[in-house]
Amino acid sequence: MEKKDIHNRDDVFLLVSEFYKKVKKDDVLGPFFDRVIKDWDAHIERLTTFWESSLFMSKKLEHRYVGNPLEVHIKVDQENNNAITQEHFGLWLNLWFETLDELFEGEYAQNAKNRARKMGTFMFMNIYQARQA
Repeated sequence: MEKKDIHNRDDVFLLVSEFYKKVKKDDVLGPFFDRVIKDWDAHIERLTTFWESSLFMSKKLEHRYVGNPLEVHIKVDQENNNAITQEHFGLWLNLWFETLDELFEGEYAQNAKNRARKMGTFMFMNIYQARQA
């Protein structure tokens, strides 16, 4: 199969959907996400909007992400006895890269990797900092 770059919401939806199929099957991430996510369809739709907004900032989009992902993750960490670890972020990032590499190649695909790497670092550092407060 010839790979193409990520071009639109349908591509982002495919990426997010396939990624979360892997997350659900993962021995470490799967049980954690299953405890936290109550409506998988809504979660995938919300994350599709998040990634579409993140990747296509300069495009006019029908859907734009509104929310504070850091606040949500800090709350999830607190509700789970500060259980989010570097391992979770590492596994998440590896599955994200794996899914991207299976489905896409190009500038937007590379940007999705770069943004995920930065986001994971930012999230974990801020979650850890929130524990100290």
